[in-house]
Amino acid sequence: MKIGTDIIAINRIESAIEKFGDSFKQRFLCEDEIKFAKKSASIAGLWAAKEAISKAFGCGIGGELGFYDIIISKNSKGAPRFELSEKVAPNFPHTNSSLSISHDGGFAIAVVVIGE
Repeated sequence: MKIGTDIIAINRIESAIEKFGDSFKQRFLCEDEIKFAKKSASIAGLWAAKEAISKAFGCGIGGELGFYDIIISKNSKGAPRFELSEKVAPNFPHTNSSLSISHDGGFAIAVVVIGE
């Protein structure tokens, strides 16, 4: 079992969106993620989730696993879940996973548990 966590100040995301606009979101979110993450708190949650996932896999965001390689969606009950792109999935085998994203008090946090 592997675990990863990340926390980010929502105002950091708000500042980046104000400075760079939609191009900031396009740097780390796929098209479908942009569609369901409208508020800055939700966008910050997705940032934290992708960071947490990469930490759980032990590599961080970089050459082995990029932001676009992690695809976050919601299940039928609205809970977050993730998949890896076909390009990197064979390099990060796992049997199951659980992702939780929350935001409050100006921060967004994500925790992921990945079964081997």
